[in-house]
Amino acid sequence: MKKQMSGEREEFNSILPEYGRRKLITYADSIRELAESFKETENYRESIQGKPDTDRRDYVWQKRLNENKDLLVAHLQEMAQIMMQLADESRRCVPMGERRFKQIAHALKEVDIQIKNIYLIENEMGRMEVSLTMRALKKNNLSAEEVGDLMSVLLNMRLVGAPDNSLFVGEEWKTYFYVEEAKFHVLTGVAKAVKETEKISGDNYAFFETGTGNLTVVLSDGMGSGDKACSDSAMVVELMQKFLEAGFQMEMAIQMINSALLTGEENANMSTLDLCSMDLYSGECRFVKVGSACTYIKRQHLVDRISSGNLPMGIFQKPDMETVGRALMDGDYIIMVSDGILDALSQGIGEDMLPELIGSTDLENPGEMANAILNFCIHQCRGRIRDDMTVLVIGIWKKED
Repeated sequence: MKKQMSGEREEFNSILPEYGRRKLITYADSIRELAESFKETENYRESIQGKPDTDRRDYVWQKRLNENKDLLVAHLQEMAQIMMQLADESRRCVPMGERRFKQIAHALKEVDIQIKNIYLIENEMGRMEVSLTMRALKKNNLSAEEVGDLMSVLLNMRLVGAPDNSLFVGEEWKTYFYVEEAKFHVLTGVAKAVKETEKISGDNYAFFETGTGNLTVVLSDGMGSGDKACSDSAMVVELMQKFLEAGFQMEMAIQMINSALLTGEENANMSTLDLCSMDLYSGECRFVKVGSACTYIKRQHLVDRISSGNLPMGIFQKPDMETVGRALMDGDYIIMVSDGILDALSQGIGEDMLPELIGSTDLENPGEMANAILNFCIHQCRGRIRDDMTVLVIGIWKKED
């Protein structure tokens, strides 16, 4: 695609108008200055800690206050950094050559679509995006998705519409965005069982996109069972989704959620965190674990087990995170489970049987695979569900060319 555009004028522009960019930088500077103002208490903190005759209760309260200030400073600095990144973000913008523009305009006019301009944009990841300003010449009810399919043929590039595109092309001028289609696609399956003495599960999970071509899966197991455990794990999942979608770094998001658990009204607010972030363009996958059960990657009959030895969130001021990266391939499956699954097996033939079961199954549907794993575990514990059980299965396949 780049070679075909040689000789065409390239522009490197901020994605924000200059006025908006300056406002963001001003806001970022203000937030950074606020963070610095909290740091000015450092000398006083050292003087308090250095006094042997300081009242023990006052010392403990001062220490807790200082820890909260450190956390607030980190949060403010993270917000300022996100604003600066947005203000400095740029794209390589390539206006369409006149001859090619006329060819595409003629093709779209055949389906009663008039275009004003087309821009080919290379984003910060090196992937192509298309900006297309167009309108319908009459009420033909042509969808934006159908226009995207036509543009894919005209540009020899597989495109999909951005999530915020209008469903249909209207008679008013409007800009539509299309992005290069990801290399992989996924299917997911879920199976759950609630502890036999409870009505609600203490496990919660979510599948969501944090950007084009990025799927994030979060599973959290609240300590204990029932409403309290459900409330804690739901907060972990919901906050993680909101922070990541807002652009926060994963480590900072985990730190903030951990602080929320520590400052809860009740003493014990603990939950595990099991997170899987998949790049559907490259197949790269990142696993983050905080006190969670093992995760398994199935590749045909081989199974890779990813485990962690750290404690759940809500115990220490700084949570212990374990991060592991893997490169996924066509036909791989990711299996994420809560502690109840492994607890059920430990009462029977042992949790070492689970990788063997996963590797031996020939099921291809993620939902069927999740149900098979859950039913096997329930059978092993003779139907006595002593803890909430959750199985998430994600299958990844390469799209056909």
